[in-house]
Amino acid sequence: MVLRIGYVREHFCSPLLQFEAEDKDSTFTLIECPSGTGQLISRLTNDEIDIAIALTDPLIAGIAKGSEAYKLVGSYVTSPLRWAVITGREPSTYNRIPDLQGSTIGISRNGSGSQTMAYVMALQQNWPTEELKFRVNNDIRGLIDSVNDGSTSAFMWEWFTTKPFADAGECRFIGQVPTPWPSWLIAAHPTRAAPDAVRAFLDGLSRHVRAFASPEARAGPSVRFVMEKFGYAEADVKEWLGAVEYPEDCAQIPWKVITETLWHVVLQQAGAVAPSRGDVKQEQFLNMDVVSLV
Repeated sequence: MVLRIGYVREHFCSPLLQFEAEDKDSTFTLIECPSGTGQLISRLTNDEIDIAIALTDPLIAGIAKGSEAYKLVGSYVTSPLRWAVITGREPSTYNRIPDLQGSTIGISRNGSGSQTMAYVMALQQNWPTEELKFRVNNDIRGLIDSVNDGSTSAFMWEWFTTKPFADAGECRFIGQVPTPWPSWLIAAHPTRAAPDAVRAFLDGLSRHVRAFASPEARAGPSVRFVMEKFGYAEADVKEWLGAVEYPEDCAQIPWKVITETLWHVVLQQAGAVAPSRGDVKQEQFLNMDVVSLV
Protein backbone atom coordinates (compact mmCIF):
# COMPACT_ATOMS: atom_id res chain seq x y z
CA MET A 1 0.00 0.00 0.00
CA VAL A 2 1.03 3.60 -0.59
CA LEU A 3 0.88 5.34 2.77
CA ARG A 4 -0.57 8.84 3.05
CA ILE A 5 1.73 10.85 5.32
CA GLY A 6 0.40 14.04 6.86
CA TYR A 7 2.98 16.67 7.73
CA VAL A 8 3.53 20.37 8.28
CA ARG A 9 5.85 21.89 5.68
CA GLU A 10 8.47 23.37 7.99
CA HIS A 11 12.24 23.04 8.26
CA PHE A 12 11.85 20.13 10.68
CA CYS A 13 10.49 18.03 7.81
CA SER A 14 13.70 18.36 5.76
CA PRO A 15 14.71 14.68 6.21
CA LEU A 16 11.16 13.67 5.25
CA LEU A 17 11.37 15.75 2.07
CA GLN A 18 14.71 14.16 1.21
CA PHE A 19 13.16 10.73 1.76
CA GLU A 20 10.24 11.68 -0.51
CA ALA A 21 12.64 12.71 -3.29
CA GLU A 22 14.22 9.25 -3.11
CA ASP A 23 10.95 7.33 -2.81
CA LYS A 24 9.17 9.14 -5.67
CA ASP A 25 5.70 8.22 -4.35
CA SER A 26 6.38 4.50 -4.64
CA THR A 27 5.63 3.67 -0.99
CA PHE A 28 4.22 6.91 0.42
CA THR A 29 2.83 10.27 -0.59
CA LEU A 30 2.96 13.49 1.42
CA ILE A 31 -0.17 15.45 2.30
CA GLU A 32 0.49 18.94 3.62
CA CYS A 33 -1.46 20.10 6.69
CA PRO A 34 -0.64 23.80 7.09
CA SER A 35 -2.92 24.32 10.11
CA GLY A 36 -0.73 22.03 12.21
CA THR A 37 -1.37 19.17 14.59
CA GLY A 38 -5.09 19.83 15.05
CA GLN A 39 -5.58 19.40 11.30
CA LEU A 40 -3.35 16.32 11.26
CA ILE A 41 -5.42 14.63 13.96
CA SER A 42 -8.64 15.58 12.16
CA ARG A 43 -7.38 14.05 8.92
CA LEU A 44 -6.34 10.86 10.68
CA THR A 45 -9.85 10.66 12.11
CA ASN A 46 -11.52 11.36 8.75
CA ASP A 47 -9.53 8.78 6.72
CA GLU A 48 -7.60 11.44 4.80
CA ILE A 49 -4.14 10.31 5.97
CA ASP A 50 -2.67 7.13 7.46
CA ILE A 51 0.32 8.54 9.36
CA ALA A 52 0.91 11.93 10.97
CA ILE A 53 4.14 13.58 12.04
CA ALA A 54 2.83 15.92 14.69
CA LEU A 55 3.43 17.68 18.00
CA THR A 56 3.89 15.52 21.07
CA ASP A 57 1.40 17.09 23.46
CA PRO A 58 -1.76 17.17 21.30
CA LEU A 59 -1.12 13.60 20.13
CA ILE A 60 -0.79 12.27 23.68
CA ALA A 61 -3.71 14.36 24.93
CA GLY A 62 -5.94 13.13 22.10
CA ILE A 63 -5.40 9.49 23.04
CA ALA A 64 -5.84 10.27 26.73
CA LYS A 65 -9.23 11.82 25.93
CA GLY A 66 -10.36 8.68 24.13
CA SER A 67 -9.38 9.03 20.48
CA GLU A 68 -8.98 5.69 18.73
CA ALA A 69 -8.08 7.24 15.37
CA TYR A 70 -4.36 6.69 15.92
CA LYS A 71 -1.67 5.19 18.10
CA LEU A 72 1.91 6.33 18.53
CA VAL A 73 4.46 4.49 16.40
CA GLY A 74 7.65 6.53 16.67
CA SER A 75 9.63 9.66 17.46
CA TYR A 76 10.65 12.40 15.06
CA VAL A 77 12.30 15.30 16.94
CA THR A 78 13.59 14.71 20.47
CA SER A 79 14.58 18.28 21.40
CA PRO A 80 12.06 20.85 22.75
CA LEU A 81 10.24 23.13 20.34
CA ARG A 82 11.06 26.83 20.55
CA TRP A 83 7.81 28.79 20.37
CA ALA A 84 7.91 32.51 19.58
CA VAL A 85 5.40 34.87 21.14
CA ILE A 86 4.29 37.12 18.28
CA THR A 87 2.27 40.33 18.10
CA GLY A 88 1.32 42.86 15.41
CA ARG A 89 3.72 44.88 13.33
CA GLU A 90 2.58 48.31 14.60
CA PRO A 91 3.67 49.79 17.94
CA SER A 92 1.20 48.80 20.65
CA THR A 93 0.88 48.12 24.36
CA TYR A 94 2.05 44.53 23.73
CA ASN A 95 5.82 44.70 24.01
CA ARG A 96 6.60 41.98 26.58
CA ILE A 97 4.94 38.72 27.53
CA PRO A 98 3.52 40.20 30.80
CA ASP A 99 1.63 42.78 28.70
CA LEU A 100 -0.58 40.00 27.29
CA GLN A 101 -2.36 39.14 30.54
CA GLY A 102 -6.14 39.37 30.13
CA SER A 103 -6.01 39.73 26.34
CA THR A 104 -7.24 37.36 23.59
CA ILE A 105 -4.60 34.96 22.24
CA GLY A 106 -4.81 33.63 18.69
CA ILE A 107 -4.63 29.85 18.17
CA SER A 108 -4.83 27.64 15.10
CA ARG A 109 -7.40 25.21 16.51
CA ASN A 110 -8.81 24.18 19.86
CA GLY A 111 -6.52 21.57 21.38
CA SER A 112 -3.60 22.62 19.18
CA GLY A 113 -0.01 23.13 20.26
CA SER A 114 -0.53 26.88 19.92
CA GLN A 115 -3.24 26.67 22.59
CA THR A 116 -1.33 24.32 24.90
CA MET A 117 1.70 26.59 24.77
CA ALA A 118 -0.42 29.57 25.76
CA TYR A 119 -1.11 27.65 28.97
CA VAL A 120 2.63 26.99 29.40
CA MET A 121 3.23 30.74 29.04
CA ALA A 122 0.43 31.58 31.47
CA LEU A 123 1.75 29.20 34.13
CA GLN A 124 5.24 30.64 33.76
CA GLN A 125 3.78 34.12 34.27
CA ASN A 126 1.58 33.02 37.21
CA TRP A 127 -1.61 34.05 35.38
CA PRO A 128 -4.92 32.39 36.33
CA THR A 129 -5.31 29.91 33.48
CA GLU A 130 -9.11 29.93 33.75
CA GLU A 131 -9.02 33.54 32.56
CA LEU A 132 -7.26 32.78 29.28
CA LYS A 133 -9.23 33.83 26.19
CA PHE A 134 -8.68 32.39 22.70
CA ARG A 135 -9.67 33.07 19.09
CA VAL A 136 -9.30 30.38 16.42
CA ASN A 137 -7.54 31.64 13.29
CA ASN A 138 -6.70 28.36 11.49
CA ASP A 139 -3.19 28.89 10.13
CA ILE A 140 -0.13 31.13 10.14
CA ARG A 141 -1.67 33.59 7.69
CA GLY A 142 -4.84 33.93 9.72
CA LEU A 143 -2.86 34.32 12.94
CA ILE A 144 -0.68 37.10 11.51
CA ASP A 145 -3.72 38.91 10.10
CA SER A 146 -5.41 38.65 13.49
CA VAL A 147 -2.63 40.35 15.46
CA ASN A 148 -2.51 43.09 12.84
CA ASP A 149 -6.25 43.78 12.76
CA GLY A 150 -6.41 43.83 16.56
CA SER A 151 -8.77 40.90 17.07
CA THR A 152 -6.01 39.15 19.03
CA SER A 153 -3.07 40.46 21.01
CA ALA A 154 -0.58 37.73 20.13
CA PHE A 155 -0.13 34.13 19.06
CA MET A 156 2.53 31.46 19.44
CA TRP A 157 4.24 29.56 16.62
CA GLU A 158 7.57 27.89 16.05
CA TRP A 159 10.37 30.48 16.13
CA PHE A 160 12.18 29.86 12.86
CA THR A 161 9.00 29.24 10.86
CA THR A 162 7.70 32.70 11.74
CA LYS A 163 11.02 34.59 11.79
CA PRO A 164 10.90 35.37 8.04
CA PHE A 165 7.54 37.10 8.61
CA ALA A 166 9.06 39.12 11.46
CA ASP A 167 12.12 39.96 9.36
CA ALA A 168 9.77 41.19 6.60
CA GLY A 169 8.01 43.51 9.06
CA GLU A 170 4.68 41.66 9.11
CA CYS A 171 4.78 40.96 12.86
CA ARG A 172 6.97 41.35 15.95
CA PHE A 173 8.53 38.87 18.36
CA ILE A 174 8.14 39.81 22.02
CA GLY A 175 9.37 36.62 23.68
CA GLN A 176 9.80 32.87 23.48
CA VAL A 177 8.67 29.77 25.38
CA PRO A 178 10.20 26.30 24.86
CA THR A 179 8.12 23.16 25.28
CA PRO A 180 8.70 21.19 28.49
CA TRP A 181 8.70 17.96 26.45
CA PRO A 182 10.28 16.57 23.22
CA SER A 183 8.59 18.19 20.28
CA TRP A 184 7.51 15.70 17.57
CA LEU A 185 6.11 12.16 17.56
CA ILE A 186 4.75 9.93 14.80
CA ALA A 187 1.23 8.49 14.91
CA ALA A 188 -0.55 6.02 12.64
CA HIS A 189 -4.09 4.78 12.21
CA PRO A 190 -4.28 1.40 13.97
CA THR A 191 -5.80 -0.52 11.04
CA ARG A 192 -5.37 1.47 7.82
CA ALA A 193 -1.58 1.62 8.25
CA ALA A 194 -0.32 -1.96 8.12
CA PRO A 195 2.52 -2.63 10.60
CA ASP A 196 4.93 -3.88 7.91
CA ALA A 197 4.36 -0.76 5.81
CA VAL A 198 4.75 1.52 8.82
CA ARG A 199 7.98 -0.20 9.90
CA ALA A 200 9.39 0.12 6.36
CA PHE A 201 8.51 3.83 6.32
CA LEU A 202 10.13 4.40 9.72
CA ASP A 203 13.26 2.51 8.66
CA GLY A 204 13.64 4.73 5.61
CA LEU A 205 12.89 7.89 7.57
CA SER A 206 15.45 6.92 10.22
CA ARG A 207 18.11 6.54 7.54
CA HIS A 208 17.41 10.03 6.19
CA VAL A 209 17.20 11.55 9.68
CA ARG A 210 20.61 10.14 10.59
CA ALA A 211 22.11 11.46 7.35
CA PHE A 212 20.56 14.93 7.73
CA ALA A 213 21.57 15.26 11.39
CA SER A 214 25.11 13.94 11.06
CA PRO A 215 27.91 16.35 12.04
CA GLU A 216 29.14 16.39 8.45
CA ALA A 217 25.71 17.32 7.09
CA ARG A 218 25.08 19.94 9.77
CA ALA A 219 28.34 21.59 8.76
CA GLY A 220 27.22 22.21 5.19
CA PRO A 221 24.79 20.10 3.12
CA SER A 222 21.87 20.30 5.56
CA VAL A 223 22.36 24.05 5.92
CA ARG A 224 22.18 24.50 2.16
CA PHE A 225 19.14 22.21 1.84
CA VAL A 226 17.09 24.20 4.36
CA MET A 227 18.18 27.52 2.87
CA GLU A 228 17.20 26.45 -0.64
CA LYS A 229 13.98 24.67 0.31
CA PHE A 230 12.61 27.21 2.79
CA GLY A 231 14.44 30.45 1.99
CA TYR A 232 15.77 30.93 5.51
CA ALA A 233 18.83 33.04 6.26
CA GLU A 234 22.04 31.07 6.72
CA ALA A 235 22.55 32.31 10.29
CA ASP A 236 19.04 31.19 11.27
CA VAL A 237 19.53 27.73 9.76
CA LYS A 238 22.83 27.26 11.56
CA GLU A 239 21.30 28.39 14.84
CA TRP A 240 18.43 25.91 14.45
CA LEU A 241 20.71 23.03 13.40
CA GLY A 242 22.92 23.74 16.38
CA ALA A 243 20.06 22.98 18.76
CA VAL A 244 17.71 20.48 17.08
CA GLU A 245 18.00 16.79 17.97
CA TYR A 246 16.63 13.87 15.97
CA PRO A 247 16.43 10.22 17.10
CA GLU A 248 18.79 7.56 15.81
CA ASP A 249 15.79 5.28 15.29
CA CYS A 250 12.40 6.81 14.53
CA ALA A 251 10.65 3.58 15.59
CA GLN A 252 11.65 4.10 19.23
CA ILE A 253 9.82 6.06 21.93
CA PRO A 254 11.03 6.49 25.52
CA TRP A 255 8.08 5.52 27.73
CA LYS A 256 8.84 8.45 30.03
CA VAL A 257 7.98 10.84 27.17
CA ILE A 258 4.41 9.52 27.32
CA THR A 259 4.04 9.48 31.09
CA GLU A 260 5.83 12.74 31.86
CA THR A 261 3.91 14.62 29.16
CA LEU A 262 0.61 13.02 30.16
CA TRP A 263 1.04 13.98 33.81
CA HIS A 264 2.38 17.45 33.15
CA VAL A 265 0.48 20.16 34.97
CA VAL A 266 0.14 22.18 31.75
CA LEU A 267 -2.06 19.57 30.04
CA GLN A 268 -4.17 19.30 33.17
CA GLN A 269 -4.58 23.08 33.42
CA ALA A 270 -5.46 23.23 29.73
CA GLY A 271 -8.17 20.62 30.26
CA ALA A 272 -6.42 18.36 27.74
CA VAL A 273 -6.18 15.46 30.21
CA ALA A 274 -7.78 14.55 33.50
CA PRO A 275 -5.62 15.10 36.63
CA SER A 276 -4.98 11.42 37.32
CA ARG A 277 -1.84 9.43 38.00
CA GLY A 278 -3.37 5.99 37.68
CA ASP A 279 -1.85 3.21 35.64
CA VAL A 280 -1.13 4.19 32.04
CA LYS A 281 -1.65 1.28 29.67
CA GLN A 282 1.01 1.07 26.98
CA GLU A 283 -1.37 -0.55 24.51
CA GLN A 284 -3.72 2.44 24.78
CA PHE A 285 -1.07 4.84 23.51
CA LEU A 286 1.27 2.69 21.43
CA ASN A 287 1.05 0.33 18.48
CA MET A 288 3.18 -2.40 20.00
CA ASP A 289 3.40 -4.18 16.62
CA VAL A 290 5.55 -1.28 15.38
CA VAL A 291 7.16 0.77 18.13
CA SER A 292 10.05 -0.16 20.42
CA LEU A 293 10.04 1.25 23.95
CA VAL A 294 13.33 2.50 25.33
